[in-house]
Amino acid sequence: QVQLVESGGGLVQTGDSLRLSCAASRGSFSTYAMAWFRQPIGKEREFAAAITWNGVGKSYADSVKGRFTVSRDNAKNTVYLQMNSLTPEDTAVYYCAATSRGVNRAPSAWPYWGQGTQVTVSS
Repeated sequence: QVQLVESGGGLVQTGDSLRLSCAASRGSFSTYAMAWFRQPIGKEREFAAAITWNGVGKSYADSVKGRFTVSRDNAKNTVYLQMNSLTPEDTAVYYCAATSRGVNRAPSAWPYWGQGTQVTVSS
């Protein structure tokens, strides 16, 4: 089964940008839909963005639309989340997830998860 490792998190200021990466090993990365979820402290995990196996279809939560961009490089087995105009409300642990099924915004629909990377945005 696919294994996922996120990287790129850190501490930034309001208005800054960050790019998260999620590298996949094992499994058939190019056949998986990929997603980014986030979980603020004390809150439930929530959908942020997703991309279909071929990169053609993308979807975003309303809270990140216009600021975040999801992309993938199947040759590198990597999915990215470019985050611009960050605000303190974006502070969370960010997780990437994979599924061999279609894109679904419910966390329970994604069987494979990375360990998460912390993003902290100071005001």
